Amino acid sequence: MTALAVHPHGAELAAWARARLRQALGGPPAERPQGLWAETRGATFVTLRWPDGRLQGCIGTLVAHTSIVADAAHNAIAAGLRDPRALPLREDDVDALDLELSILSEPEPIPFRTEAEALAALRPDVDGVILRWRDTSATFLPVMWHELPDRRVFVGELKQKGGLPYDFWDDEVRLERYTVDRHVDARAATAVA
Repeated sequence: MTALAVHPHGAELAAWARARLRQALGGPPAERPQGLWAETRGATFVTLRWPDGRLQGCIGTLVAHTSIVADAAHNAIAAGLRDPRALPLREDDVDALDLELSILSEPEPIPFRTEAEALAALRPDVDGVILRWRDTSATFLPVMWHELPDRRVFVGELKQKGGLPYDFWDDEVRLERYTVDRHVDARAATAVA
């Protein structure tokens, strides 16, 4: 798998996501991006952080099932208002948030026979990872490698995110990888600061 190419409309898509969150909080109607690209299917994650780095929310889609603009809008609103970690927001809070939009490549399976082989196959700072076991799944975006640079710790924390013990392993564990094209819309936060 090669890294995902830079989306030529990524910055516009990130600004649209912020505008849709603002609209959901009673702000002015957001102007939907136009063009064929806007109607292509895409999977996105939207991460919202306060200027001090606290997470407001991070919600996304792993597999494209709708247009990329609809997906980005849905995930921005969900990250701002529906993530269980989210604080209550007002419209005037929206410009204080840093918004990061990640456009995901299609996930692909990582072949391995043992946990050691699985860990060796991971590419720190490149791979977003999905862990699946029976009805359980969890993912970390590639940016999480900055916080969890050790492969074993990365996967252990991913297991815990999915509700499994840190040291859990089973022959039914499956891993998939994806890459992301990240676009940060922090201009509003910078203007306020």
